[in-house]
Amino acid sequence: MAMRVLAVGTRVPAWVQAGFADYARRLSGPYRLELTEITPARWTRANDRDRLKREEGERLLGAAPRQALLVALDVEGRMRTSEALARDLETWLAAGRPLTFLVGGAEGLADACLEAAFDRWSLSPLVFPHALVRVMLAEQLYRAYSALSGQPYHRGSS
Repeated sequence: MAMRVLAVGTRVPAWVQAGFADYARRLSGPYRLELTEITPARWTRANDRDRLKREEGERLLGAAPRQALLVALDVEGRMRTSEALARDLETWLAAGRPLTFLVGGAEGLADACLEAAFDRWSLSPLVFPHALVRVMLAEQLYRAYSALSGQPYHRGSS
């Protein structure tokens, strides 16, 4: 059972695609990582941010596998050390449900996504471009995988 990243946005820079693909290529077995891009909501002259988040949230949740264990990437979520992430990743995968990470668009995640999530994970108290989060997420998952499998990539808590 692969890990899945559902991320709002279909037009990301080539370096984002290459960075995510590089880390995803390094992962294998139950740690295999797949990306599904979600079409962002269409901006209108009214720029109704609540509508945008709600529509994108519906698309994210609609793309999630049935019975998925959802982890929302959220600036207000719990921050983890690399070691804690490795332990959590092992626990999440042991649950036997499709592990799915939700990455919102420019407006963030809808309340429905945050409520449906089993856990909320903050990469940092800083706010990052949502496309960059894909690469950071893939790298941190690879770091956790490396720690769990005793590979030399993971060193210390950085």
